[in-house]
This record gives sequence, C-alpha cells and structure tokens, in this order.
Amino acid sequence: MIKPNIYRTVSCGELREENIGQQVRVAGWVENIRDHGGVMFLDIRDEYGVLQVVVHDDNLLKNINKECTVTLSGEVVKRDEETINKKIATGYVEVHTEDITVLGKCKNALPFEVGTSTNTGEDVRLKYRFLDLRNPKVHNNILFRSKVVAFLRQKMQELGFTEINTPILSTSSPEGARDYLIPSRKHKGKFYALPQAPQIFKQLLMVSGFDKYFQIAPCFRDEDARADRSPGEFYQLDFEMAFATQEDVFDVAEQVLYETFSKFTDKEVSKPPFARIPFAEAMVKYGTDKPDLRNPLIIKEISDMFVETDFAPFRKKTVRSINVPGAAAQSKKWFKRMEEFALSIGMKGLGYVKVNDDLTFDGPIDKFLKPGDREELIERNGSKAGDVIYFIADSAVDAPKLAGQIRTEVATRLGLIDESRFDLCFIVDFPMFERDEDGKIIFTHNPFSMPQGGLEALNTMDPEEILAYQYDIVCNGVELSSGAVRNHDIEIMKKAFDMAGYSEDDLKAKFSALYNAFQYGAPPHAGMAPGVDRMIMLLTGEENIREVIAFPMNSNAQDVLLGSPGEVTEQQLREVHVKLR
Repeated sequence: MIKPNIYRTVSCGELREENIGQQVRVAGWVENIRDHGGVMFLDIRDEYGVLQVVVHDDNLLKNINKECTVTLSGEVVKRDEETINKKIATGYVEVHTEDITVLGKCKNALPFEVGTSTNTGEDVRLKYRFLDLRNPKVHNNILFRSKVVAFLRQKMQELGFTEINTPILSTSSPEGARDYLIPSRKHKGKFYALPQAPQIFKQLLMVSGFDKYFQIAPCFRDEDARADRSPGEFYQLDFEMAFATQEDVFDVAEQVLYETFSKFTDKEVSKPPFARIPFAEAMVKYGTDKPDLRNPLIIKEISDMFVETDFAPFRKKTVRSINVPGAAAQSKKWFKRMEEFALSIGMKGLGYVKVNDDLTFDGPIDKFLKPGDREELIERNGSKAGDVIYFIADSAVDAPKLAGQIRTEVATRLGLIDESRFDLCFIVDFPMFERDEDGKIIFTHNPFSMPQGGLEALNTMDPEEILAYQYDIVCNGVELSSGAVRNHDIEIMKKAFDMAGYSEDDLKAKFSALYNAFQYGAPPHAGMAPGVDRMIMLLTGEENIREVIAFPMNSNAQDVLLGSPGEVTEQQLREVHVKLR
C-alpha cells in the first residue's frame, strides 16, 4: 500500500467547487500575503496553479514571507461572491487553515520580484535562475519545451526511426566552428573534443546497417551568442536515413515539422509540400538564404538597366529594386529614417522614386533615368500609382545582402509581415564550391555532401557552377536546419577534396573514420537536423533563444549561476598535462 504524501494530498491548481467541504493538504511557495484587517490571505503557488488560503490567526504567519515554501491543511470553502477570481482556475474556492508549517525559509530581500523577473537584467536573472524559473511565464516555457521534445520523439518513432545516442567525447573537427577541447589525463598532450554535431557518427551508423536513426542531440560549438543562437550548447532533432534521396528527407521533415507546429500553435502553418527555393533565386528575390515568406516584398534584379548609366553609383554595379505598395504616402521623416538605417548597415545612401498618378516618377533617382527606363521599372516591379521603388547598388557579393536587409526593415516598419502564420520552405541547390579571398577553391558548406552530377560534374564543370545536394529548412526567416545527401562514394570524395586542396593523405588523416568506412559497402544516405531550441523559440513567440532553455549561458558565454568557465587548481592541470601561459 502506498502511504499518502506527508506534504500534500492535492496540488494548488486542482481544487474546484466540487471539492467544497473536503479536508485537504497543499504545499507550495508563498506568492503573496495580504492583510484584510484581522483576516490574512495567502496565495500559494506550485507548478500546477495558485490557490488562495485564508488565515484567521496572525501567529501562524510569524515565520512566513514571500517565496518561502510551506505545507498546510484545511477545509475547501466557497469564496464570497465579491472575492471570486475568474482569472485563475481555482478562483471560486479557498482553503481555510489553522495549520501552516514552513518547509523552506526564504530571505526577506529578494533580488527581484518573481512575477516580474523578465523585466530584470539578464545576468541577474541567470545568477538567480532558480527564482527566475518560478515565474509562471518562464516556467511554462520549459514545460512547453518538454512537451514538444516528447512529441518529436514520439513522431520519429512512429515513422520507424531508431533512437541511438552517439558519443559526447569525440575528436576535434578541422571543419566548421571552434571546438570545445578536453585534455586527456591518460594520453599526454592529446585532447578530446565535444561534438559540434553527431555528423560523422550518424553516417557511420548508416554504414553499420541501421536504416533510420534519430536522437535529440546535444551539440557544442564555441560560437558567439545571437538572439537565435545560444553560446556553448544547443539541441537538434538529428536524423539520418539509409538508401534515401533528398525527397525522402523532405517527406519526413514535412510530416514532423508540420504536425509539430500545427499541434503547438493556433497560427496557420504551411501545408506540405513546403516551397522549394533554389539558393540563387532566394538571394535575388529575398536577399538572403533565410527568407521570411510572410514578407510580401520581392527584390528584382535590374543591373542590366544601368551598365552604362551616367549615374556613377549604379554604373557596372549589381543593382536591385524593391517595390513598396502605397509607401509614397509616408512622411519625409519616414524616408529619412529609412536612409539612416541604410547608412547604419554600410550603404552609402538609399535611392528611391515615388510613382505618381500618371506613372511619372518623383525622387532623387528620377533625373538619372533614360527614356524608357520608367516604363521598364514599372513593368519589372509591378508598380502602381502611390508605390515607392527603392534601389540598392553595390558589389555582387554585398548588394543581395543589403537589399535583403532593406526588404526586411521596410516591411517591419510598415507592418507588412503577417504575424499569424508560420511559413516554412526548403532552400535547395546550394553551390558546392566557392572561391576565397585569394581565389582558392574551397567548400561552400558541408564537404561531405554529394555533388549534383557526381564524378562527371567534378571532372567536367567549372567548380563554381557545381551544385550540391544540400538544403536548409527555414521558418519565418529563421534557419531551423541544414542537411544534405551525403557523399558515400570514395572516388567522388577524393576528387571533391582534391579540388578543395586536400590530398588523399589529408583525407585519410583528417577524416579517417569515413574514409575507411566508405570502402566497406556504404549505402547512399541523407539526413538533416532541425534545431529544437529555435523551433521552441518560434512556437513560444520569444525573441531570445535563452528564454526557452532551462539553464542557458549569458550572451558572453558564461554560466553566472555556477560560475563557469572558472579556474581550476594546479593539481588538476598537472593531471591532464596542461600548463597555462
């Protein structure tokens, strides 16, 4: 027989009118204390809700203050009509008690009020994260995260994937972000590394004969923080499939992401199949490979119109235009602020014209247009009377990115982005190679991706024209995942790495596991890894990813709660053969 819990028989959130007259015991944190002239009211909070408790004896409250933990017993009573609180689930009842015991004392001076902790500076919140997490909004984000992760796991298992955990202690990777290194005690002068992703392990699992693998994988990268990137570690829904094509991966991603977003939001979610947008098209139309499709503005390529223009800032430059419907009615102040934004992102100015009722133009660029240019611009941009056409001109590398930033800023300032939707799309056909500043051919992204056209493409095509079976999935302008069809053919791998300046000896030395495994019957395989933290950030509507992580580092990659990174003793350093300099 299970003995009853000595601290509580019910939670603070479950009492209703049908419980009136019952004797109960509850436990929780004291959220509030109110004195109504001889009658004291306590609000007791646990994970499940808030309950009002009535105390008639002041002596019971001598050692009680806000945020201490208590247990109490009493009778469930219907509230007086004027004290009913319809905002909370227990708002029709209260517990009258003559028995309160303090379980955990609390200092009188709190660093912040729990209920308004999100208004406190980040470092103070994270130093007292155990208090911050009591705030129902913050607390509920973590509970929500748990539900999403459980659903993702359930969905992957329904689709026939096997959950396999891969090692945390691994080896340093010569590609990608900076590693976190761990010195070895047993092997002097050698280091483990925390995995940036389970990439090599999951490919080896495919070679090992596992058909469909997944895990909720921790990944570690020594990167700077951003609003959508937590420094140190993050989690991803990592999956890989044997004998699979790009479309097979897309089918799984569409099912899992559509069902997850649909289950956990009331917003409209893109229905499968998600849009497939080639990388080159995305860079022209949206100025980024992470397009927010809720933004209706489209960028147009108009460089050919200004090859021999008299307007020096446009001559022989990459020129893009953005038509903004109805923006001609905006004030001079609005246009001035847009120009200030353009200067802040490195532009030398922001040219524009307003489209008049007779389809003539007003604006600083108009005088530089040749006969026929106005009609051409109106046709290409789909412009109408009252619209504004913005112009962005710069180098072939910078113009697309600048145009993308202007597109986003204009849409944000005019409220054009539809906040009622989650728009998902795949970005496909990434270039396999690019040239660095010295003109050397290098891999654009993942070096283990399969080139489109295989060995023949590597042997016959201009390297910068070769596309890879690489893809990203993007939601509302946030990259959720990257992935690829993997290069499982050793001859194609040797040729691809040779083109990027790696000899076969380099391949053997730096990527020995895959180099060896792929010579023993590797299946074609492909996969991806949607970011769990980013997914939950989007679903909760949070602007900072740290709001959906239980114990995040601060923006300076410090754990201010535990004091990490911290110093270690000389003895500890000696044990791992490390000397500081």
